[in-house]
Amino acid sequence: MQDYRKLVVWQKAHEFVMAVYAASAAFPHDERYGLTSQTRRAAVSIPANIAEGCGRETNSELRRFLYIAMGSASEVDYHLLLAHDLTFIEPAVYQPLSDDLTVIRRMLNALIQKL
Repeated sequence: MQDYRKLVVWQKAHEFVMAVYAASAAFPHDERYGLTSQTRRAAVSIPANIAEGCGRETNSELRRFLYIAMGSASEVDYHLLLAHDLTFIEPAVYQPLSDDLTVIRRMLNALIQKL
């Protein structure tokens, strides 16, 4: 068991969630229970699964939760692309989020390989 707050990938994922919440606040009101909710839940799932994996007893269990976090990162990647294509978010908002997500996915992959 390790302190997830000390992992740089968790810190970046947490910051990413905060940015997704800010960006998704601009989504249309009628998407509140649709794309807004799905995007936020997928984003939150990334650091939440890192945290849950750190609370487990073995590296294999941690690895499993990191793979789940990676899946959530892929899901939020698509949600953000869809929001961009539907013009719910501007390119100037979308691109930094997409770039941050790429960094997080690389960090997750590196941690998985290390385990």
